[in-house]
Amino acid sequence: MPETKSLIPKHVAIIMDGNRRWAKQHGLAIIKGHRKVAEEMIERLADFAIVQKVEYLTLWAFSTENWQRSSDEVTGIMDLFRETFATSAERLHKKGVRVAVIGDMSRFPKDIQDGVNFWVNETKSNQKLTVTFALNYGGRDEISRAIKTGGEDFEQFLDTKKMINLPDPDLLIRPGGEKRLSGFLTWQTVYTELYFTDVLMPDFDEKEFKLALEDYAQRQRRFGK
Repeated sequence: MPETKSLIPKHVAIIMDGNRRWAKQHGLAIIKGHRKVAEEMIERLADFAIVQKVEYLTLWAFSTENWQRSSDEVTGIMDLFRETFATSAERLHKKGVRVAVIGDMSRFPKDIQDGVNFWVNETKSNQKLTVTFALNYGGRDEISRAIKTGGEDFEQFLDTKKMINLPDPDLLIRPGGEKRLSGFLTWQTVYTELYFTDVLMPDFDEKEFKLALEDYAQRQRRFGK
């Protein structure tokens, strides 16, 4: 079979890492790193994805392990969701962006669940770009929940299938210097191209996104063939 090469990935996933380190480097409270990403970077990256004709952008915003962080940080993140999600979703909606979610939302406070569900429903017909937020998401947790529901046919019950029918990522980006996937989209990333950078997520701007896309454009994807 001939090698396949596409210059632009259809689906880009990002592990949003480095918010806390960025805040510490700038002498700020930890929540300030999360806030910069929530209030500024997500919309900027979505705008850039639209220009580049990326169709799906999936962002790991809160993992199943993040509950183990200090109660002050977790409470701050929940409050940040309350403050910023609706505003960001509304702006994305005006741009023609569909907002979607994967992960087990049942652990979040009901008001956050209700707000997220509202914008998922409100934007479901938008077609410019799909931005999926991974909330209380872990790859092992997703697979475990899918197996309990679907048995041998569990793949159809993965969040990325039953919630939104996402294609597998073509490119996965991890800012922040770590070179591991940490359980993000465990089943879906077996043939995903990986890109790691030391740049922390609050500084991962359009220029850095472009560098990742340029690197991807040089890859030859063989899918094991």
